[in-house]
Amino acid sequence: MGLEAALWRAVAVYRFAALAYAAVLIVRNSGDYAHPAGGWAVLAVMVAWTFAATYLFADPRRRGWPLLAADLLVAAGCMMATVWVETAANLAGGRALLTASWVASVVLSWAVAGGKRYGLSAALALGMANILVHVAAGTLHRLQGPGSSTFNGIVLLGLAGLAGGHVVKLALQAEARLARAVELEAATRERERLARRIHDSTLQVLAMVHRRGGEIGGEAAELGRLAGEQEAALRALIGTGAGSVPPPRRPGEAAEPPEADLRPLLDAHASPLVTVSTPATPVRLPRHAAEEVGAAVAAALGNVRAHCPAGTRTWVLVEDDGAGEITVSVRDDGPGMPEGRLAEAAAAGRLGVAQSIRGRIRDLGGTVSVVTAPGQGTEIEMTVPAGRPGPRDG
Repeated sequence: MGLEAALWRAVAVYRFAALAYAAVLIVRNSGDYAHPAGGWAVLAVMVAWTFAATYLFADPRRRGWPLLAADLLVAAGCMMATVWVETAANLAGGRALLTASWVASVVLSWAVAGGKRYGLSAALALGMANILVHVAAGTLHRLQGPGSSTFNGIVLLGLAGLAGGHVVKLALQAEARLARAVELEAATRERERLARRIHDSTLQVLAMVHRRGGEIGGEAAELGRLAGEQEAALRALIGTGAGSVPPPRRPGEAAEPPEADLRPLLDAHASPLVTVSTPATPVRLPRHAAEEVGAAVAAALGNVRAHCPAGTRTWVLVEDDGAGEITVSVRDDGPGMPEGRLAEAAAAGRLGVAQSIRGRIRDLGGTVSVVTAPGQGTEIEMTVPAGRPGPRDG
């Protein structure tokens, strides 16, 4: 049984308990009524509606405006019937209305259905009905503010609507958080199970290919190198959980902040030839910015594989200065580039650095610097703002 069902069951229990109290009062006071038969008729209506409302509210599909309005109208009608059944003298003497505290079940129903605003609305409507009873009976002088039983009853209805609605909201939010935590735990356990399966099969095969390829040499060595890179990337993916899919957002639930940790995106590139160094704490960027930086790093590593000799080592370093900028540098120990090489490549239509790297970082409001010289390798340094990015002039 979910929390919402438990709340509706609690309202039903209150209905029956309050009905029993109202029945005791009607039985005890029926001899003093102006129309005793009317008191029994009102009690019969209250009994019938208590059973009907309990049955109808049990189905979530029926908890809409029509049923809530009917619940309010029945309660208000039973309250107004007090004018015909009771005597003005008894009402002036402070005798309770025929419904007594039974009407509070309506306020609780509205609070559970829609929160404190609904609860306060129902309390206000029933409070107005209470006042109309005294207006019709000519006993309005009883409403003398604090200290009056009628005034206190109206205030208690309002407090029930306010407090009940607020508690219901907090309880439902707590249930949603608990469900989310259970989902995340289940996802984590499933990821760990898959990691064990992968480790016992795929990773071992890749490790064997990597080792045997290096022993055989030739073309097998290149195959072994690729297997080693994929093994390292897969280990990083399993370790960070970057491949896990977050559970879907529930209706009405606040959206997750549109941020991402840059570290898992870059750790996935780690391999025997690529060393990735990241801070121990999350490096948060807007999700789109993190993905673009990751793509720019991937393009830089692709250039190393395409234009440097086999076995060229590369280092990726991430720095968060805490002052609003994040710097990612990609440095290799390859042959480097002669002066003017990037300009020639751009003029020839090869835009790997110009667009895949410079273009992406520029669109994020960042800057790119390239330091290279023949025989001294190449270092590409990308700096982006840590906040929400925006293109810079020029």
